[in-house]
Amino acid sequence: MPVEFLTDVQAAAYSRFTQPPSLAELERFFFLDDTDMALVNKRRGDYNRLGFSLQLGTARLLGSFLADPLDVPTEAVDFLAEQLGVADPSCLKAYGEREKTRLEHQWEIAREFGYRDFPAVEAELVRWVDDRAWNTGDGPKALFEGAVVWLRERRVLLPGVTILARLIARVRDEAMQRLWDVMASMLTTEQARLVERLLEVPEGARVSDLERLRKAPRPPSGRNMVKSLDRVAEVAGLGVGALGLDTVPHRRVVELARWGMSGTATALRRHRRSRKLATMLATVVYLEAKATDDTLEMFDVLMTTDLLARAERESKTEKLRRYPRLSKDAAKCAAAVEVMLASTEWGEEITIELLWDAIESVVSRAELRTAVTNLTDVIPPPDADPNGDWRATLVTRFAAVRGFLPLLTEVVAFGATAESTPVLDAMRALPGLLPAKASKRVPTGFLDARLVAVDLVPAGWWRPLVFRPGRPEGTVDRAGYVFCVLEQFHRHLKRRDIYAAASTRWADPRAQLLTGAAWDAACGPVLNDLQLPADPAELLASRAGDLDAAWRHVAAGLDGDAGVRIDDEGRLHVKKDPAITDPPSLTDLRKRCEAMMPQADVGEQILEVMTWEPDFFKAFTAASGGQTRLDDLHVTIAAALTAQALNVGFTPVISGAQALTRSRISHVDQNYLRAESYAAANAPLITGQAEVALAQTWGGGLVAAVDGIRFVVPIRSVDARPNPKYFGRGRGVTWLNMVNDQSVGLAGRVVSGTPKDTLHLVDLIYSQDGGRRPDVIITDSGSYSDIIFGLLQLLGFDYRPQLADLPDAKLWRTDPDTDYGPLNSAARGRIDLTRIDRHWPEILRVVASIHTGAVSAYDVIRMLQRDGRPTPLGDAFAHYGRIFKTLHVLRVVQDEPYRREIKGMRNLQEGRHDLGRHLFHGRKGELRHGYREGMEDQLGALGLVLNCITLWNTVYLDRVLDALRATGYPVLDADVARLSPYMRKHINVHGHYSFLLPELLDGRRPLRDPDAATAEED
Repeated sequence: MPVEFLTDVQAAAYSRFTQPPSLAELERFFFLDDTDMALVNKRRGDYNRLGFSLQLGTARLLGSFLADPLDVPTEAVDFLAEQLGVADPSCLKAYGEREKTRLEHQWEIAREFGYRDFPAVEAELVRWVDDRAWNTGDGPKALFEGAVVWLRERRVLLPGVTILARLIARVRDEAMQRLWDVMASMLTTEQARLVERLLEVPEGARVSDLERLRKAPRPPSGRNMVKSLDRVAEVAGLGVGALGLDTVPHRRVVELARWGMSGTATALRRHRRSRKLATMLATVVYLEAKATDDTLEMFDVLMTTDLLARAERESKTEKLRRYPRLSKDAAKCAAAVEVMLASTEWGEEITIELLWDAIESVVSRAELRTAVTNLTDVIPPPDADPNGDWRATLVTRFAAVRGFLPLLTEVVAFGATAESTPVLDAMRALPGLLPAKASKRVPTGFLDARLVAVDLVPAGWWRPLVFRPGRPEGTVDRAGYVFCVLEQFHRHLKRRDIYAAASTRWADPRAQLLTGAAWDAACGPVLNDLQLPADPAELLASRAGDLDAAWRHVAAGLDGDAGVRIDDEGRLHVKKDPAITDPPSLTDLRKRCEAMMPQADVGEQILEVMTWEPDFFKAFTAASGGQTRLDDLHVTIAAALTAQALNVGFTPVISGAQALTRSRISHVDQNYLRAESYAAANAPLITGQAEVALAQTWGGGLVAAVDGIRFVVPIRSVDARPNPKYFGRGRGVTWLNMVNDQSVGLAGRVVSGTPKDTLHLVDLIYSQDGGRRPDVIITDSGSYSDIIFGLLQLLGFDYRPQLADLPDAKLWRTDPDTDYGPLNSAARGRIDLTRIDRHWPEILRVVASIHTGAVSAYDVIRMLQRDGRPTPLGDAFAHYGRIFKTLHVLRVVQDEPYRREIKGMRNLQEGRHDLGRHLFHGRKGELRHGYREGMEDQLGALGLVLNCITLWNTVYLDRVLDALRATGYPVLDADVARLSPYMRKHINVHGHYSFLLPELLDGRRPLRDPDAATAEED
């Protein structure tokens, strides 16, 4: 073994044929064009011509000449012999008799085709390896493979494997050392001492300060909010957050921070000092942002669910408690009013005494006076804020926020837009107001009115709560004012008008938009990529023309379409499409396919897919960056993935084998299973699925559906939110994921609670793990908004949400005077093209910033809306989106295949989710992680295993169909298109699990006999 990062097998495979070349490789590297033929035909004898051609093809494919030019697969010899018209390829044996001939041919090929020796480019390769190692942090194996490709592309004959491997190892080590030295040099002596001290275990403590700071306080509470702020202050107090790391690639900082966040303090202490300081610097910088994120996330949970929502619930409870009394009082008042109304028909002069006699016959005057008093006390005036009741309840919770209010703006550095600055100033002033001692003028529970921001108190229910009747003169109610400011601060924070500079998730999205030189550099390529013009006039005219033509087309077809009608209010109604019944041929085909599928455990399927897709296994690398591979690592990874995806824990996958011990599985789970590994491992699965003929009959991979699957989180977590519809009395999260029309998952992410998918949709699409980028995006109605329509169309996607309530969908036109006949009443909205044109430069900058990854679409969408209403820029996006929303609705109205395609993709995703729930069966199907990272790791494993099963099922379904066709069974294309790769009867997900692959003669399991399998089930 030349160096430790290459195994004997890998070293032996270097510049050698380890397997026959594929047809594509033969056609690319061994095809002889006219120039090649002219050179080959200068040789005398078939064996010389064939041998020369073999050396030429070998140099092209392998990047070097073989010591034995005849050590090639017979497929290459036969391919060349056919081109040269050599009837007997065995004549090649004579080519090796004269060594000088072989060498002369190598020299000639190198001269004629520009092949160079390695020393000529060694210095250039060293620079390339150094740059790549510095910027990417790739391991030596990846650098080695990249260097081989680099040399082949430049027609450089590969050096010996030892020479190249040692060069890679040396240059990478130097780049790593330079990275550590650069980052370590940024720290002052005092800062270095402070970050190193984090690795020590203080006297009386059980863990180091680093391990303590890595864990966020939970569950959400006022007390833990104080602890969380103390954590931010402690990390920020180290003074390294402000150090500029712009000279170091961001990816390298993230990698070091990941190791610092996951490695033990003992292991970190053992590093050489420069590496230790660099790792700790990256970790502390990351930890400051994460601590800020965790704190603001907890603040959001406290405000949203523990304070605002609880106050609203308590208010409703109080209303229900008072209802019996109110109903009695209201009934008495109603009886009196009925008498008064009836008196108008008495037909005689009515006196007050007569009227009161009639009223008192049904309710006494005293009872009526009491009823009116009771109702007046509890019923707000007609112009009152409907949310006033719960706000009145909220101010009674002052003790819940008093502890952390003085620290929030002191510890976290907030910024604000001009509009939100007064709110932030008022928030910053609160700590100075709260400790004020009581006096005769300002007693306990009140604040001096001269010191508060009176202008911030809005009219409605906050004003009577802040300026409570009966308060001492010149004061305001303390709890009312505090919650008035706190609610506005929280609202502005959620829409990022107030933001935290050190945060990642709560930062200012405006500051992340492309500007200056970055915008100038990105503008041209991005607009060309997205086919967006700098001047929108022609584009908008074209879009308006498309919309006008669609209106006219639908209007013209209404007479003959019995499935479409317009009601009296001008709303469109479409008759429900009849369900497509399963023909007997499809029912029987599904039954036979299920019966013929081989039976397997989930772990066996994962291991088998690893043999089909080697890059799937290679994607799992140690978080520490170490290159040493454990024996039977693939088995342990399969076990860890099975335990996570089935939610059963480690016990059912443990056995006596060394690769399946608890400690081994736990080690691999912590060090190899993470988001980056899942994304890298998913890419070859997506590619593999696209190459299966059956998957190609289902679709081309250009249509994708996005939806979420809900998981209850039974433990307290800042990342879990309530929703009674999905989580009952508990809280939970949503795993938002995307699947294409070839049935394979492309991306997934965890979001708190059940937010509208709109906020996360675009970011999910741009986080695709691999495969072709879809052109069409299908969602449910929960993801629908006019802004999303506009944004996705500008980003180059065709957005097609399923419309749950078509009659309620408002439709739009560009010209209010155009006559669309019976559709005039339906086209009641007007699209303002001038508004789009006016904001076009800003629209382009936002779109380019999202497309290049400079800013999160989630933050941008929030920025484009305020309190549920779009900003002027958001309104421009919405007007552009209304063009495509209306086109979409009109096509839904008239095009049944269009509707069925949307429904079909939604059903496909539901099928995948159903399989996901079937797999994730352990622990009642609940997600038991308190932190987002743990949730993402486990659901990432679920998504990866789902794709393994999908690929495994698709491959074997394809073989089943071939076997059925070979026996003469009538396999109809229409039935094949409706088969699902999510069948599960043949997959074991319960009990203990096997991780041993049987002997596979041709790399595949034998299919079962359908008749025997059916008999067994019966």
